[in-house]
Amino acid sequence: MRTTTRILLVEDDRENCLMLKEALSKWGYQVTETFSGEEAIRLGQRESFDIVLSDIRMANVDGLQVLKAMRKSQPHAQVIMMTGFGSVDTAVDAMKAGAFDYISKPFKFDEVKLTLSRALEQLEVEKARGQQVPQPLPTGALPLIGHSRSMAEIYKTIARVAAGSSTVLVQGESGTGKELVARSIHQNSDRASKPFLAINCAALPDTLLESELFGHARGAHSTATSDKPGLFELASGGTLLLDEVGDMSLTLQAKLLRVLEDSETRRLGDSGTIKTDVRVIASTNKDLMKLTREDDFRSDLYYRLNVVTITLPPLRERKEDIPALTEYFIRKYCAAARRNVGEASPEVLESFQRHSWPGNVRELENVIERAVLLNVKSRIMLEDLPPNFLTPSSGSTLSLEEMERKHIAQILHQTKGNIKAAAELLGIDRKTLYRKAGEYGIEVVRE
Repeated sequence: MRTTTRILLVEDDRENCLMLKEALSKWGYQVTETFSGEEAIRLGQRESFDIVLSDIRMANVDGLQVLKAMRKSQPHAQVIMMTGFGSVDTAVDAMKAGAFDYISKPFKFDEVKLTLSRALEQLEVEKARGQQVPQPLPTGALPLIGHSRSMAEIYKTIARVAAGSSTVLVQGESGTGKELVARSIHQNSDRASKPFLAINCAALPDTLLESELFGHARGAHSTATSDKPGLFELASGGTLLLDEVGDMSLTLQAKLLRVLEDSETRRLGDSGTIKTDVRVIASTNKDLMKLTREDDFRSDLYYRLNVVTITLPPLRERKEDIPALTEYFIRKYCAAARRNVGEASPEVLESFQRHSWPGNVRELENVIERAVLLNVKSRIMLEDLPPNFLTPSSGSTLSLEEMERKHIAQILHQTKGNIKAAAELLGIDRKTLYRKAGEYGIEVVRE
């Protein structure tokens, strides 16, 4: 039992505070509780604590102010933040200011217990090394939106990995926001003032993709009329996103692996090498581990890219974020179109909760953009939505898969089988549409 470990518990909700104090005491911690940030700062100036467990959203003096004060009064303490309003800003601000970790409410006691154990381990490590104050993260605005538990975990991971230079693999279905995660990592790193460049590996043939990545010397091929630097050169000091890396050929995978291992690149048709200083972030909507087993992706490259993995959940698995996303997109497209649409009606939000969102956040954005442009009222109504968002019959018990299949079939019927138009309405690429149609047995004519 940790009878010598002192915890300062800061929570302005008295009921939650006392409930958590009871649990901490049962686990063997010595707990001092306070219901205000002001009192927490005063206690930190008078007494010594090993761990500070503080809510973020509090009246007058909030948790971030408590955190910053603790970093000055007792920098050895491990500070863990709690909040019911998980967001990129609070997660990054907390980690940036030196927090050890970030717990979202409603929290699980097993998670709290594990986090405290890890904080104690870190406390011992820092005492042994003589390190007391964690290095702050650089600032940067993050465009991600969502308060769900899964998104809060992603925000924490972004905050932790931003300061380093390790490669990151971002996984998720099309339309989930993989590029936004990559940009968020870049914007909160010490590379933020340097270029962020992105290339879609699935959109270019091998020869052109190789030339774009590594550059070419004059005369390297028939169209190479002058020297051209590649993206690894142009992104020097910054970040390069390799989008849809799972579509890269095995030949180019081998060349990419060599660049990552040697930190140098060679232009096509040139014998000299150029040193590179680029952080690589790769993204994919494919199962790279499965591709390695099928010999369609190099296992050595997979493990080289997979230093840190961030997996974005599909929108159907975080529907609690739909209202916030809807509000954001309404504001965005009202500003762009100079419209004055205040909100989505309750019926619209209810239909959004029923929808399976095969195109994920990108599909939601497309639906809102369409609704704002067509709307002539002060709020978005059901009639502003595509036909497939009409309320189903009360006896409907469709599964998510059945709803998705029905939605795709309706869109293909609506577009008279036009794959390009259907993919745009769904917010997915054509490859994904072909794949999903095949999975659901929907016949389509390949272009």
